[in-house]
Amino acid sequence: MCLMDPMPARYAIRIRGHLGATVLTAFPALESRRRGADTVLTGLLDRSALYGVLAEIEALGLELIEVRRL
Repeated sequence: MCLMDPMPARYAIRIRGHLGATVLTAFPALESRRRGADTVLTGLLDRSALYGVLAEIEALGLELIEVRRL
C-alpha cells in the first residue's frame, strides 16, 4: 500500500451523545447507530474522507470519543 494513495478502510467513530437527524445529514456516507449514551458512525473511508469527517465533527462542536479501524 502506498502512503500517497491509501486503500479505504472501515472505521467506527464514536461521538458523545445521540445525534439528531439534522446533524447526521453532515455524514451522508456513514451509517449511524446508538450505543448507550453515544452515537457510532461507521463506514468505508479513505484517508482524506476520514480527515474530512473528523474536521466536520470538530466544526459542529461534537465530542469525539473514539476512532477505530475495523
